[in-house]
Amino acid sequence: MAVGQLKKTKRTNLVRNPKRADYDRDAVNQIIDATSLCHVSYIIDGRPYVTPTLQWREGDTIYWHGSSASRFLRQIMGKDVCIAITHFDGFVLARSAFHHSINYRSVMLFGEATKIEDDQKNELLHSFVDQLIPGRWENLRPMTDQEAKATTVFSMPIDEGSAKIRSGPPVDDDEDYSLPIWAGVLPVSQILHDPVSDPKNLDGLEVPAHIRDYKLG
Repeated sequence: MAVGQLKKTKRTNLVRNPKRADYDRDAVNQIIDATSLCHVSYIIDGRPYVTPTLQWREGDTIYWHGSSASRFLRQIMGKDVCIAITHFDGFVLARSAFHHSINYRSVMLFGEATKIEDDQKNELLHSFVDQLIPGRWENLRPMTDQEAKATTVFSMPIDEGSAKIRSGPPVDDDEDYSLPIWAGVLPVSQILHDPVSDPKNLDGLEVPAHIRDYKLG
């Protein structure tokens, strides 16, 4: 495997639109880091499942967490999983229905889920919270032993997978470009709105700076 590239296997080679594939680790990392939401797929008793959860990356490892009582987390220990992360960037509106598409950035990763031991878990959860909202952890009450026990953290190396990216305008049949039909891109993006305070907050509490100044991406 070349330095900076993800491993190419039968599971990662794209048959449909292979030109959209990207195995560059920096491109993959940027897509992972731009959102906390992922979907983890796995097999239980021969049946497929997909579970949405939150993820974060440290170096060449991806982590995700969930309840220790979760059936899916108990079932995936030491098993192969697939993690998918997707950003929807816009509607691509062509001159024919057939050539309509979307602009997107996505990553699909494959590997074995490894359960993190308790002596590492609290430090990773600290890192997770501060990657979600920098500065949040230090403003919270300390996590209790029971809360830590109720949370499971898994890891997987980022070494097998690929990114798939589509950007730019529609691609129409040559003869369709002369048609009087508007075509283009309708961009889509996530935005943050003003914070909404919990009605049970103590009187006089203002929105803290780490929330007020937070920016996506």
